[in-house]
Parts: sequence; C-alpha cells; structure tokens
Amino acid sequence: MTVNRLAIIAGSGDYPRLLAEGAHAAGVPVVDVVAIKGSTARATVKAADHVRWFTLRESVASLRKLAADGYDGVIMAGQISPMSIFRGGFDREIQKWLDELKVKNAHTIFSKLIEKLKELGLKVLPASLYMDAAMPGVGPLTKRLPDARELGDIEHAKQVAHDVGLHDVGQTVMVKEGMVLAVEAFEGTNAAIKRGGKLSGGGGAVVFKAAREGHDFRFDIPVIGMKTMKMLKKAGVTALAFQAGRQIVLEKDKVVAFADKHGIAIMGVDSGLKPAPLRP
Repeated sequence: MTVNRLAIIAGSGDYPRLLAEGAHAAGVPVVDVVAIKGSTARATVKAADHVRWFTLRESVASLRKLAADGYDGVIMAGQISPMSIFRGGFDREIQKWLDELKVKNAHTIFSKLIEKLKELGLKVLPASLYMDAAMPGVGPLTKRLPDARELGDIEHAKQVAHDVGLHDVGQTVMVKEGMVLAVEAFEGTNAAIKRGGKLSGGGGAVVFKAAREGHDFRFDIPVIGMKTMKMLKKAGVTALAFQAGRQIVLEKDKVVAFADKHGIAIMGVDSGLKPAPLRP
C-alpha cells in the first residue's frame, strides 16, 4: 500500500510528533494532523503539513469532514484515555456507539471506534507505522544488565502479562522475588507501578510491559517514556523489560541516560509474537 496523504488523529504527548516526523522521513508527501483542542501538543502541530482542529464533543462531524477529503489512511496516536469517554468527553453519537458494548475495556472501546470510523469512510492504519527509531529489538538498552534474580522475575512477569492480556486486563505487570505486586487495570501503567511500589518492601521489583496476543496495533501500542521512568525510580523498580518489536520507547536517548544514572536495567525480550508493522 502506498500512502501519499496521511492524517494523524493526535492525542497528547510526544508520540504523534515522532510519528509525523517518521512518516515524513519515510517519504510520505503529505502528513496532516487532526489536533484535539486542549490535548494535542504544540510541537505536534508544528510537525504537520496542515492542521485541522476539533473538540471531542464535535468529533463525529469533524471525522465526516476528514473522510470527505480523501486521505489514504489515518492513524490514531497519542493518549486519549478510555476514562475520558466515560466522563462524557465525546459527543452523543459516539456515546451511543459505546452504549452498545456489553464489555468495556480499551480493546473493545477502541475496536468499536475503529469500526465506526470505517463506516464513515476512513481507513485506520497501525499506530506503529513509521516508528522505526523508537521500536527496540531484542537485547539490553542500558549498561547494566538484569541480574539472575531479576531475570527470573522478568520471565515470570512475561508469562503473567501474556495470560492477563488474553482477558484484556492490562499491559503492565510488576513482580518481586516471584510475587506479583501489581497488574495494570484501567488506571494505566504509571498508576499501576505506583500501586505496586507500595508493596515492594524497599524496592527491587521488575516491571514487564506487553501487548496482548492478537493485539490490534491500529489503536494502541505499549509506550515507555520519561514519565514512566520517573515513576519506576520512585517505586524502586530496578529492571524494566518489554516485548521486542512491539513496544515504543519515546525519547529513547533520554530514557536510557536516566536509567543508566539510576541503575535501572532495560531490555527487550523475544515474545514469540508477530512484531508490530512499521510500513503499510
């Protein structure tokens, strides 16, 4: 598939900006940003060829206009918390779509939104596209490697993350000496780490991040950034592992420098699962 005109529906954070820059670097001629008022970062707006603004309460009307402009594809990137939907952030038509769901979690919510976007005439592409520079492979990123005890905990956390992912529970698991301290639910990665840190007994836990088997990369991909690293330090976590080729590391140089400074080992591990796509 050739993409000549790409639209990025941009939530908060650096991810949408890096995606726009990656798409330009890969040769996509036109990269436009659909910016959400009060959410999309100024740097993301500057990285776009053209910008379209809309509020969440006008989202369906704005998306219909977007579909009429003939983009080859759209990518949803950046943080739009599922909780904002339950707090009435979106317009009434989207709320009606969501009321049809019997089970509500990140996977079912965003799958429903993608289904409706398709009905509007929009082709949703994986959020991992063009993120080559931020998608680490197998192996360590830091100077310090996990020790034998941490490696054992990483293996245990990896299996737990796989199993809970089958039930759409969450992407993050914290383990120390074989004990599961926290499993991410609807509160998000950083809140789960904070919760687990209260049980770690002086630190030394490991954290594993994973995308579920059969994960739909069109609406979500695990992300690590400086906010997560600062929370890891605060919680006393000494090792972070993730699925190689299925995890975005934002501001990788800063993340690795921070980890090296504070003795936190970071590594990608082979999950045996298909990597996230980098090209259409």
